[in-house]
Amino acid sequence: MDPKERIETLKKHIREHDYRYYVLAAPSITDEEYDVLISELETIERQHPDLITPDSPTQRVGSDLTKDFPTVPHTSPMLSIANTYSEQEVLDFDRRVRGLLPGETVEYTCELKIDGVAVALRYENGALMSALTRGDGLSGEVITTNIRTIRQIPLRLTGYEGSCEIRGEVYMEHAYFMRMNEQREEAGEPPFANPRNATAGSLKLQDPRLVAERPLQFFAYRLELPGNSVPSQWNSLETLLSMGIPVNKNRRLCPTVGEIMTFADDMENRRNELPYDIDGIVVKVDSHDQFARLGTTAKSPRGVMAYKFRAKQAETVIEAISLQVGRTGVVTPVAVLKPVLLAGSTISRATLHNEQEIARKDIRIGDTVVIEKGGDVIPKVVEVIPDRRPEDSRPFGMPENCPVCGSRLVREEAEVAVRCVNASCPAMVEGRIIHFASRDALDIEGLGPALVKQLVESGLVGDYADLYKLRQDDLVTLERMGEKSAANLLEALRKSRERKLWNLLYGLGIRHVGTGAARILADRFGSLDSLMEADREALEAIGDIGPVMAESILNFFDNPVNRDIVSRLRAFGLPFAAGGQKKPAAAASDTFFTGKTFVLTGELSRMSRNEASELIRERGGKVTSSVSKKTDCVIAGKNPGSKYDMALKLGVPVMNEQEFLSRLG
Repeated sequence: MDPKERIETLKKHIREHDYRYYVLAAPSITDEEYDVLISELETIERQHPDLITPDSPTQRVGSDLTKDFPTVPHTSPMLSIANTYSEQEVLDFDRRVRGLLPGETVEYTCELKIDGVAVALRYENGALMSALTRGDGLSGEVITTNIRTIRQIPLRLTGYEGSCEIRGEVYMEHAYFMRMNEQREEAGEPPFANPRNATAGSLKLQDPRLVAERPLQFFAYRLELPGNSVPSQWNSLETLLSMGIPVNKNRRLCPTVGEIMTFADDMENRRNELPYDIDGIVVKVDSHDQFARLGTTAKSPRGVMAYKFRAKQAETVIEAISLQVGRTGVVTPVAVLKPVLLAGSTISRATLHNEQEIARKDIRIGDTVVIEKGGDVIPKVVEVIPDRRPEDSRPFGMPENCPVCGSRLVREEAEVAVRCVNASCPAMVEGRIIHFASRDALDIEGLGPALVKQLVESGLVGDYADLYKLRQDDLVTLERMGEKSAANLLEALRKSRERKLWNLLYGLGIRHVGTGAARILADRFGSLDSLMEADREALEAIGDIGPVMAESILNFFDNPVNRDIVSRLRAFGLPFAAGGQKKPAAAASDTFFTGKTFVLTGELSRMSRNEASELIRERGGKVTSSVSKKTDCVIAGKNPGSKYDMALKLGVPVMNEQEFLSRLG
């Protein structure tokens, strides 16, 4: 077959299978068969580079950095939507609509109001040409290269070769958001406040390869075709699905206000079951003709309204305000709460962020407060109830000295954070060691916070390089540390020497350097020595390594204490060059794992779950922490938990350890 014809055939088949997998969650071929199609397409394109087109599945993630995001006008304004928390105002909205359309039958399409980032996608001749943020509603920033990394968004529409604009929300699911924040905190970076902020930040990253690592997803809610050829909103959503665009399944056509409110009640009751954030429903006049005739006010269309759900709140009492010292020295006040049930979980602690936030809300010990889950995820104190304040209460003030080591606390210029600057502060030392041993760093299994505290307090370990001096005789003297536990820890330390350069870079705990930046630095410099010798210009020449991160890297390696630790790590055989220890050649059965999503549960007898996860990732698979309909397989060891039960409930295939080992070869 002619190479050009074969390429077009392959692209057509791959687009169809992407749609079935990422949109319908109903794949019709195996991963191995899909990989064969991709591999053949890549081979032909390498042989005929002149035939590579922007809509090819092989071109989804580019390597070019985006230095800025130019602003261009929208084809039509992305107007804001009037919103309300009042059922009465929804009734008034319906009365106004019917009053402006006397004698006409009116129906409403009701959809979920996804708490994400609105974008507009422009397709020309069926191919994705550009993507814009909402911006100010009249113009938006061009984020095309980053949007192309979202696999739910097709690079070419199915069955439509014309031009159109599609609008929708980019969002992030709760489980991925929580994991991302854990990684940021381990890296000494501020956590995102909620999934929406994480999504917005991801879409503005300069390197699309980093965006591709973020678990961004997309739901469309509007289709604009030339000549308004689709008669209604409901038809638009069905047409979007036929084009291969994902549309939220939680929608309803409602002929009356009563049915609108029933839908709203149903969705509010199911709110905690959804894997993503919603803050209400959107009610739209279904007929496009009626919608157009209703016109707009100065700010929003008359034919649409958002009925928003109130954030789930609860009242409780602040029993104490504790202070946590992180590995970077930041002292964070935390409210210790009288335990209270909120949105399905018991809340006993809430961050108070910093001293200024406490003063702004006048939060005191003994106060009765209203708390809610910010973004339905992170507990926060919303307000104090003043008339229930104890008479003997006093304003809270940060101490002058570190609560752990007693050193003087300082506040750096232009920062709200208060820091302990004593590098030997036990809390900081313990935090750095815990970070060094974490899964994305050196992955030292068994080295938890309690053991780290013992090691530091006993004087056996003063920094993470000292871990590699530990001997069996040192460890067995510690509380709850027997011969077997000591041997297991020493074996975990031995295995940590086989990690990759980026794991070590992340584990060093350089401020602002997370896993993504560590991977980039390892890739660009190739060795820790090259990175240590790099100057500011060389660092800032790399995408996503801005002035702040560059300054942090330079400061870290300029510090003689840090350089001494790094020198000792070299002597202990840690990975100082990219590539690290060569791994065995992949077995033929490895293609079983490629592109699939796995969840591990229970106890494995032949390896740790972290080791199993790494083996899956090496073979092209992905490991997540929760089971959903998109999970391809659950690997169950002894005594599996609720994840096993969920897999059975959803019909997700379950594999025992022996089958898993067999697949590994």
